[in-house]
Amino acid sequence: MNREIVNTDLAPKAIGPYSQAVISNGFVYTAGQIPINPKTRKIEASDLEGQVRQVLDNLSAVLEASDSSLKEIIKLTVFMVDLNDFAILNNVFKEYFPEDPPARSAVQVSRLPKDVLVEIEAVAVVHD
Repeated sequence: MNREIVNTDLAPKAIGPYSQAVISNGFVYTAGQIPINPKTRKIEASDLEGQVRQVLDNLSAVLEASDSSLKEIIKLTVFMVDLNDFAILNNVFKEYFPEDPPARSAVQVSRLPKDVLVEIEAVAVVHD
C-alpha cells in the first residue's frame, strides 16, 4: 500500500496523534479541519460563516500541500453543532464551489473540538 503523510505550516497543526492528511493511491484524505487560524493558532471567528471560511481556507492549504486543491474534492463531510444554520453553510459553499460542487454530507453533532461550530473533512484527487 502506497501511503504518504502530509503536514503543512499553512494549516493548523494536529491537536492529537493524527496527520493533517494522508495520500494513498491517487487520493488525499484530510483530517477534519476546524477554524483555527494557523498564523495565530486561535479561533478568531465566533460566527458560523467566519468559521466555515476559515475551515475551507485550512482545507485548501492542506490540499495544496498534497498536490491537490478545493476543485479536486470528490467528497466533503461536514460536522455542525446546529443544522438550523444549514443555509449559512450553503451560502459560503456557493462562494467556494460556484460550479460542479463536490458530493457532501452534513451531520449535526453534540460537540466539536475546542467547542467550534463546524469541522470539515475531505477526500480529493491528487494531481498527476
